[in-house]
Amino acid sequence: MNVDFFMKKAIIEAEKAFKINEVPVGGILVDNISNKIVARSYNTVNKDNNAIKHCELNLINEACEKSKLKYLENMTLFVTLEPCTMCASAISEVHITNIYFGAYDEKKGGIEKLRVAFQRKNIFMPTIYGGIMEKECSDLLKKFFKNAND
Repeated sequence: MNVDFFMKKAIIEAEKAFKINEVPVGGILVDNISNKIVARSYNTVNKDNNAIKHCELNLINEACEKSKLKYLENMTLFVTLEPCTMCASAISEVHITNIYFGAYDEKKGGIEKLRVAFQRKNIFMPTIYGGIMEKECSDLLKKFFKNAND
């Protein structure tokens, strides 16, 4: 699986969010067997006026609807920001196999903090890779928040 190729696709989604004044978090879900993109999305919290419309939840909803499956086993998530606790739990619930994220989120990041919780019995633990194209992902977020504060 070409990690940089797919992370660049996630960054394109984040750039779409940036253009419509959303926190620029973008992502894609990829089928591990075919290496095809199953879903692509970005944050729509402002657009939908709903605090839980995070990129990851949008992706999960789209992929489940398209595939008509409640579990997304054999799929990999590429997302530009470390998932929050809410999204980390949703990722575990739907059994996404792998997560590749870009920028670390010191404030709300949940994936790294939940590694301990994921080690309990009966909780699905995805394989997690952080810091993928971190500078590009982080720079877009910094640009957004700098513009928001100007």
